[in-house]
Amino acid sequence: MSLDELIKPKMLRAGDTVAAVSLSWGGPGTIRERYEIGKQQIESTFGLRVVEMPNTCASPEFVVNNPQARVDDLNAALADPNIAGIVSTIGGEDSIRLLPFFDYELIARNPKVFVGYSDTTVTHYAFLKAGVSSFYGPSVMSGFAENGGMHRYLVDSVRRTLFQSEPIGELQPNRDGWTVELLDWSVPENNQQARQLTPSDEWRFAQGEGIATGRLIGGCIEVLDWLRGTELWPTLDYWQDAILFIETSEEAPPPTVVVRMLRSLAACGVLERLRGILFGRPGGQIDPSTFEDYDRALLQAVRDEFGRDEIPIVTGMDFGHTDPMMTLPFGALAEIDCEAGEVRLLEAGVCP
Repeated sequence: MSLDELIKPKMLRAGDTVAAVSLSWGGPGTIRERYEIGKQQIESTFGLRVVEMPNTCASPEFVVNNPQARVDDLNAALADPNIAGIVSTIGGEDSIRLLPFFDYELIARNPKVFVGYSDTTVTHYAFLKAGVSSFYGPSVMSGFAENGGMHRYLVDSVRRTLFQSEPIGELQPNRDGWTVELLDWSVPENNQQARQLTPSDEWRFAQGEGIATGRLIGGCIEVLDWLRGTELWPTLDYWQDAILFIETSEEAPPPTVVVRMLRSLAACGVLERLRGILFGRPGGQIDPSTFEDYDRALLQAVRDEFGRDEIPIVTGMDFGHTDPMMTLPFGALAEIDCEAGEVRLLEAGVCP
């Protein structure tokens, strides 16, 4: 199988029911108010009904000690004909422990919208192994639960990607400002305090000429690094002529670590097969003046060390551990136009 063979799930519609699942950190059981804010904002903004699975709001101790229970929730949501989509409640750092419990045939028989980011990268690759497209985007507690209401940029991207079956078209940079400001979720008044925005810059086209076309595959680069060598790591067919989207987590790995991770992708035969790279705005509490250090890290690994000076690299993009974030569909046909300075998605992420 390859990326162009992925099954697209059916689009979401107002009135649909979606399940919230806790596949990593037990966030809802730790800070219930934050989860409820995200749930309410999903329902009021998109007209959806959000339901919990048996362990969604379980105690964090239960969640961390029972990875099979987490997957049981995912499986129950997939098998329930009344549930149209699934949203990860939050990321974390131990979804790799879910691998023994995934039911790939169940995912393949029940292709549904599945959305989340960060450590949820693991479950995206379970969907990929099952041959089903999924969506790298917001989670219930981060993104959908944005302080004082969701950003317009996030809402527009979710609607274009999950609620309509026309080609998504040009991906626009967020020009309203971005934030990674930390406000303690456990302090109730913080959840209604809008976070401070940093003025947005345009995306940077670090190298490349002409137009490159390929299908999207990627995720959080640290989690991808954990997946190498596991049963979820895609065969080289998946990477052939693909456009890789990667981003760094709130733990803020420095540029030197990004170089090492890209070297590993080169050693696996991935870099030589790519048609382009999209890099999200670096996550964590990083001085924006250092963002170009990450650009140089990408160029060092891809151009200087591996000799690929022809493939487009676009950096500073609005996905991953930055708010607001766009939603990216795995397997969608994308186009990087270096001359026009545009990135486009040439097809829909969902089917009617």
